[in-house]
This record gives sequence, structure tokens and C-alpha cells, in this order.
Amino acid sequence: MKPLDVLGVRVEMPTNTPIVLLRERDGVRHLPIWIGAAEATAIAYAQQGVVPPRPLTHDLLIDVLEALGDTLERVRIERIEDGVYFANLVLHSGLEIDSRASDAIALAIRSGAEVVAPEGLLEAAGILLPEETDDEVEKFKEFLDHVSPEDFESTP
Repeated sequence: MKPLDVLGVRVEMPTNTPIVLLRERDGVRHLPIWIGAAEATAIAYAQQGVVPPRPLTHDLLIDVLEALGDTLERVRIERIEDGVYFANLVLHSGLEIDSRASDAIALAIRSGAEVVAPEGLLEAAGILLPEETDDEVEKFKEFLDHVSPEDFESTP
């Protein structure tokens, strides 16, 4: 399993589809995952340290785990089938729970859990960004510093 860092969420134009971008920690491959607006907001909130007055769904799940004496230890992005990513939540107790990748990532950010993926998935779905795009990654990070969760809410 390869550890991944969550770089952040962005909106792909012109479709206005949110994606979360993961990067191989000790490598050069990136893993883009198309996600829903609600999950994009949840991930952006967690990355920005936004603490809502009442727990949101992902916060609630982390609270429930802790109340039951367990913690989220790791998120495994297992595979992709027909463009859909599948993940497992690995709890400290040893339990594993099937999850959507976007929800798993939102939980990992809140709990500090490690995000990992198998080598085969990175070979199949990972992308190599040309060296000159280091500037693009910096621009993306700057974008993340200034984006708000409301930017991902859909308009009627």
C-alpha cells in the first residue's frame, strides 16, 4: 500500500464537477477522484479547519466511533470500477467498513487517519503531471487557501 496525501478539492471546468486530488507521498503520481458537491464541501471544511456549531455527518461519525471506544486508523482506496472508486475504513479495532472514497477521505482528514492505495490502482488510475506543472500544483494550493465551502454548493 502506498500512502497518499490529500492535496485538496477543486472544481473542474467547464463541467463544474468537484474533484479531490491525492498525491503519492513518496512518488510523482496523482490520483484525481471526481466527487459530489456535498463531499467536496465536507473535505474543504475539514482542510480549512471549519468547526460548525453542530456536528455535520462526517463529524458525527467520528464522534460515534470515539464514543464506542474506536478510531479510524486508515482509509484504503481499494479499486476503481466503471469510474467509481471504492474504499474501506479500517478501524483500530480491526473492523473494516465499505465506504465511498469521497466519504472516506472526508473522515480521514477529520481524524488524521492515513490514506493509502495499492500500487495497482496507482498504476491504473494515477496520472503523472509533467515537471513544469509544479507551478500548477502551487497555484492549486493557493486556490485551496482561498476557496470557501460555499464555492461547491450547487445553484438552483
